[in-house]
This record gives sequence, C-alpha cells and structure tokens, in this order.
Amino acid sequence: MNAVEMPLIKLVNVSKIYNSNGIAVNALKNISIGIAPGEYTVIAGPSGSGKTTMLNLIGTLDTCSGGEILIDNQDVSRKTSKELAEFRLHKMGFVFQAYNLIPVLTAMENIEFAMMLKKISEKIRHEKAMHIMDELGIADLAKKRPNEMSGGQQQRVAVARAIVNDPLIVLADEPTANLDSKTGDSLLNLMEQMNEEKGITFLFSSHDKQVMDRAKRLVILKDGMITEDNILR
Repeated sequence: MNAVEMPLIKLVNVSKIYNSNGIAVNALKNISIGIAPGEYTVIAGPSGSGKTTMLNLIGTLDTCSGGEILIDNQDVSRKTSKELAEFRLHKMGFVFQAYNLIPVLTAMENIEFAMMLKKISEKIRHEKAMHIMDELGIADLAKKRPNEMSGGQQQRVAVARAIVNDPLIVLADEPTANLDSKTGDSLLNLMEQMNEEKGITFLFSSHDKQVMDRAKRLVILKDGMITEDNILR
C-alpha cells in the first residue's frame, strides 16, 4: 500500500468474542490492518484461526466486540442494520464456498437480483447481466437454474453476481473449497483478471494453497492474531 494512499479497509484494534456454552472464545484479538484500493489479498490460516470471522466483520455480516472498522472512510460500527444492508448492496460483492444462489431463479435472474434491489431498470439489468455473463464465458447458462449447473458453473455465476454491481470490494470466503483443482484454477484466473482489469479489491479467506499461491498480499492468522503480513507482488 502506498504510504500516502488512504486504506479502503482499515481495522484498528479489532476484537471479536463469542459466547460458546457460557465460555468466552476470543476469535480475534486486537487486529489492526489497512488494505488499499485494488489489492488482491488472501487471509490464510488453519481452521479456527479467525479468518472467516475477520471476513464477516469486514463484510458487516457481524459486529466486532471492540475496536474500529472503517470501510471507504466510513465507520461501519456506527451504522444501523438498515444502513448496513444498503452499504453492502452498493459497496460489496460476496462469493461464498456454498455458492448461495437462489434455487428457484435462473443464472440470469440470480445475477440481476442485487440490481433489482437497487431499483435498476429491467432493460439495464438485463444488459449488464448479459455483458458480465459474456465476459465470464457463461452466457449459455442464462436460463439454467442452479440444480442444472456444475459446481464450477454455479461459482462462476456467483462471481458474476458479486461483480455486476461494480462493487468496491469483493469478499470471497473459501471460494474454491467445493471445486476440483482445474475448476478452482479457472475461477482464480477469472477473479485475478477482474482485479487487474476493473481494479476491484479482492479479499479472500482460505487455507487452500492454490488460492494462497495467487495472493499479491498474504496475511496469516493464528489463534485470532496476525502472525505474518507479506506483500508478494
């Protein structure tokens, strides 16, 4: 990150404590980090290290127990749940390991869904969805529902849905976990291309070596703390 560049994502002394059967579990312990616009960062670490918790906090899907989270220079901890939903809709795209496509909708309808929530006209929704599907090589899936697609095809539709709204940030939680290595590699090529061509900031949580090897910045978590933070390329 350039020293004079404002971070797009900034965590200051962030902690997260869960209550598990009456026992306090420190999932994150005073994490501080800044991520600049356009970074391609992987948060890695073993299961239970806190990487998914960290991604959920940045994605405003959960709230921190202490500290401050600033995204696009806005303190998300001060927003109401309604404001956060609006913030996510306009600023973020999500790619989950379980795809999370809506089963009754076609690929086209899944991709258009967030634009519909933004009240974008049907004509523009359709044009943008077709354009992104053409870009990602999945135009032939337009009328198929999730149960008619392979895992790799569903994940490509999920990526299309995540980026069609031109988000500032795409958060990807273990996006290759349910894919074979060839399909996973193809998906990572796609996301790296979107990062380089569109300048979208990508933030992954993963313990997949295939994902870690592609990182431009690799942040290692262990027991809820950052143990390494390396700019790789």
